[in-house]
Amino acid sequence: MPQTDPARLTADLIRCPSVTPEEGGALLLLEKLLSQAGFDCTRTDRGEVSNLFARWGAKGHVKTFGFNGHTDVVPLGDKAAWTMPPFGAEEKDGFMYGRGATDMKSGVAAFAAAAVDFVQNTPPDGAVILTITGDEEGDAVDGTTALLDYMEREGEQMSVCLVGEPTCPNEMGEMIKIGRRGSMTAWFTVTGVQGHSAYPHRANNPLNAMARLMDRLASHELDQGTEHFDASTLAVVTIDTGNTATNVIPAQSTSAVNIRFNDAHSGAGLTDWLQSEADKIASEFGVEIGMKVQISGESFITPPGPLSDLVSAAVEAETRRKPELSTTGGTSDARFVKNHCPVVEFGLVGKTMHQVDERVEVAQIHQLKAIYTRILQNYFATA
Repeated sequence: MPQTDPARLTADLIRCPSVTPEEGGALLLLEKLLSQAGFDCTRTDRGEVSNLFARWGAKGHVKTFGFNGHTDVVPLGDKAAWTMPPFGAEEKDGFMYGRGATDMKSGVAAFAAAAVDFVQNTPPDGAVILTITGDEEGDAVDGTTALLDYMEREGEQMSVCLVGEPTCPNEMGEMIKIGRRGSMTAWFTVTGVQGHSAYPHRANNPLNAMARLMDRLASHELDQGTEHFDASTLAVVTIDTGNTATNVIPAQSTSAVNIRFNDAHSGAGLTDWLQSEADKIASEFGVEIGMKVQISGESFITPPGPLSDLVSAAVEAETRRKPELSTTGGTSDARFVKNHCPVVEFGLVGKTMHQVDERVEVAQIHQLKAIYTRILQNYFATA
């Protein structure tokens, strides 16, 4: 039976202009491929977001391996700065160029191609599930969460799941993600009393309070790291007043901080701490401080064990490199999948993701398919 070419599939997906939340034809392409291979496919679109659920094998089978990924991509940025067509999938010097080449149409193509060939060539005693969203790069509200909601309603269950995000910093096979830090953003609004800068005693400058608050938050050591995580971080990402007059003390100032936190904290606990600090500064400076918080995801860890061992063995067999188990980086949809089943992440080298002239080494797409195929073979070979 002819094998599915993951590089050709990657190119076909890159040519779909699926800038989030546009579907761009990517999921239609995958649905056709998977349906022809015997997968039962269901679109689980929600809101403006397109999602695809695909299962091969009996529903509710005890042994079910899942893959998760996304076909939406970030905007192009400065299109004129691209030296290759951003949706052209053109090849040069062994690399394929295009938005999504690394993040993560190549990963989706590799696991889709591996799954199709695996179930057709060596049908397993079990099931294979693919959950593919168009909302990972966007708000991530109606994407993988919608897929998981559908699965809960329909009694669909993955035993384990591998998310195909790019995980390797520099070399293929060097890193597996077994967890992710939590992420949250807090916005502050400090309201004082506007006045003339020559008479500061008649005003109450909100910038003084804001500067003190930001300094206290940024100077605070959240922790020194935990067993599987580096130390949590807090970054001041903006301070704004909108004041262009040098002889006016403004009435209001706004700011935002972003926190990436490990398993020593929860979003709720950090929210309480931020509110406490804001209340202290408000009392000290006699201003009002409003706060709004968005928690993008809690930290999580899939402890080293059978799933990470399975993936590590396949990676080492194909790359001759023993991968590091890591929790570094930003958020991914694994933060949602972890509520459903054990989950790890493994994918390509991610150096050019989100950049102008994003590109992937073509040979690594084939190598990734081989790794995913070996994972499937070894998973279903065990009792």
